[in-house]
Amino acid sequence: MMENRFNKKPLFSLDRADILPILFWCLIVFLTWLFMHGADHFLLLTRAALGKYFELRWFLIAHITAGGGALVMGFIQFWPKLRKYSWKLHRVIGLLYLMAILVSSLCAMVLAFSTAYEVNWAYAFSLQVWVGVWISSTAIAFYAALQRKFQIHQEWMVRSYLVTLAFILSGLAIKLPFIQRLGSFDEISPSLFWVGWSVPLYIYQVILSSRTRK
Repeated sequence: MMENRFNKKPLFSLDRADILPILFWCLIVFLTWLFMHGADHFLLLTRAALGKYFELRWFLIAHITAGGGALVMGFIQFWPKLRKYSWKLHRVIGLLYLMAILVSSLCAMVLAFSTAYEVNWAYAFSLQVWVGVWISSTAIAFYAALQRKFQIHQEWMVRSYLVTLAFILSGLAIKLPFIQRLGSFDEISPSLFWVGWSVPLYIYQVILSSRTRK
């Protein structure tokens, strides 16, 4: 009965409203590929390539791989046509996104409480808080869906994805020449990591507040 409520217009038929989301999704895929391409050397699995991550190399590989999957699948969830076409497909992709974040975030937590301290304390602490926000925002989104509070679920899914996206944006930003001129990696990475997720969440909250007032 529930399936009948959805418009069965073909999922892959395009109209004007789909162009911008598809272009943005292509950008997400490209940025994910660019970020993961920069981590190709880790696949050598040698001590020289992995450095401080060698002893925990499988945690690192799982974190990067699952995180890349979450980046690609997460944005698909926000495509309105997918939700209208099939709530079951939307749920399956959502569960895959949830599992990808669970794997990636737990591996990131292991790295944040181990190898991160080889950089410095501020670097490790920034990653620990970041991963904590990532796990908790995703868990709240999932719990809201279980409670069938779909508006709250959607808002927390956006927050979860903003934190997910922050990993790739911060990773790419730290490679920019004008960013590198601000100081060494040890000096600038903690601040950049804080900015990467906190500022987008703040902007999103401002947007939500403005909508509420209207």
